[in-house]
Amino acid sequence: MNEDQGQIRAKDELGNQVIKIQDLHISFGDNHVLKGFNMVLKKGENLVVMGKSGSGKSVLIKCMVGLITPDQGHVEVLGKDISTLDQHALDELRSNIGFLFQGSALYDSMTVRENLEFPMRRHRNRFGADKDTLPYVMEALENVGLAHTLDLMPAELSGGMKRRVALARAIILRPKLIMYDEPTSGLDPITAKEIIELMRNIQKKYGTSALIITHDVDCARVVSERMVLLVDGINYAEGTYGELLASSDPMVNAFFKK
Repeated sequence: MNEDQGQIRAKDELGNQVIKIQDLHISFGDNHVLKGFNMVLKKGENLVVMGKSGSGKSVLIKCMVGLITPDQGHVEVLGKDISTLDQHALDELRSNIGFLFQGSALYDSMTVRENLEFPMRRHRNRFGADKDTLPYVMEALENVGLAHTLDLMPAELSGGMKRRVALARAIILRPKLIMYDEPTSGLDPITAKEIIELMRNIQKKYGTSALIITHDVDCARVVSERMVLLVDGINYAEGTYGELLASSDPMVNAFFKK
């Protein structure tokens, strides 16, 4: 490979990176949560980050969307250096990111339709002159099999239905990136499998990139194309599910109960 080819390849690789994290350090007083974490999420990829409770997984997400400022390191999301963005630019970036929060985080006082319309009202410019939100709401609900819940309140939904509505809300702005925070937490095994299948279908339909924070090994096995194990504040091990499952490292084996 000559020098020009090398430069072209390097440029293509940079353009293929949806998230790039380098040497990330975050501490809260004497609690050193992240101690030099590195990670790359590629375009169109489903990347799972696994770690024990309290290992810093949620802190990692908050840092990527500008809610926490790192002590040290570089965070780039969708080609933007988070540390350089003002509030307007940060809001614009967030409009290209869908979030599925742990516990769904629906607004109890709003109907399902109003919950889905909420991000649309904040980012009206994304829809141009089209003021009729109903077609967008119905498409998102149909994607998760819940078109009939349009006028229901969250209290009328089961836990699995709430998670589906939250997923519909996460995709309604057609984001380039979706972040899932423990998407199967608190769900029974059957409902958890349904949510995982919806995640896969959404990736296929919209070509989104996804960062999945989970401690659910079954979820990671089915949905991940690559995994990062967060141990002691660093990206301790990386690879496909099969590669990590075959590891002889006791720290890696602990994730798979070998």
